[in-house]
Amino acid sequence: MQKRTAAIAVTLFVLAGCAAQTPDVAVEEASPYAIPPEVIALAGPNQDLFSAEFDATDGCYWYYHAGQVETTRVPLRAANGNQICNAPSA
Repeated sequence: MQKRTAAIAVTLFVLAGCAAQTPDVAVEEASPYAIPPEVIALAGPNQDLFSAEFDATDGCYWYYHAGQVETTRVPLRAANGNQICNAPSA
């Protein structure tokens, strides 16, 4: 009888350790993009936003276009065709 009680107790302890625990703090999902969401909203179609990055030398966003022959760094453009840049600070 004691072996049966001990086996049940051990089983309950093992199963209690398998219970899913939820974190107390809400965790926000990280964006897969390295650029701000505002820039993503402005960007036109058919551009690789995963490779997009900000260039501090000219204040504009660039991405890498993988062509058939070579990969070229080109400016990130809005849907209307304008290059996406930060306004110069005064």
